[in-house]
Amino acid sequence: MRYLIAMTFQQLDNIHKAKPFRRFTLHMADGRSFHVPHPEFLSRSPSGRTIIVYGNDESFSVLDLLLLTELEVHPPVSSEGAAA
Repeated sequence: MRYLIAMTFQQLDNIHKAKPFRRFTLHMADGRSFHVPHPEFLSRSPSGRTIIVYGNDESFSVLDLLLLTELEVHPPVSSEGAAA
């Protein structure tokens, strides 16, 4: 079981620190989802088990990573579709 927990922490770290950053959504066991549009919207406790996800409106949620069921990584944002 420790291997699976460590892999979850490592996977989240890899996605959170990726260069270039790609937006992602955390899906929890209770059905809630948390969108992370930028690396600054997520912080981690020193142990790594608890994370805080911040909302655009200064709200935040404290999450237990053991209840994380999926890390959904979104496609890269492209500047090609921007209006000229």
